[in-house]
Amino acid sequence: MEDAKIVIKSVDMNEAMQLEVSEIAKQAFTESVAEKDIAATIKRECDKKFGPTWHVVVGRNFGSYVTHETGYFIYFYYGHLAVLLFKSG
Repeated sequence: MEDAKIVIKSVDMNEAMQLEVSEIAKQAFTESVAEKDIAATIKRECDKKFGPTWHVVVGRNFGSYVTHETGYFIYFYYGHLAVLLFKSG
């Protein structure tokens, strides 16, 4: 998926953080194939870079309804997989 691009579907996050999250996600997708491993990498890196507590869902078919801290939510596609990332707690 090296030439896949990120398509943002919904966002409540400043542009600088969006770019940083995009880079974290691209790296996670490069390092792992399993969705749970991709999610774990994104969570770990976001917790390190932006402080706890981040939650990540990676997959093709899921529903969600979440409450997040203002300014810390993004939902995007990277290739055929969706990524839901938000901070709460």
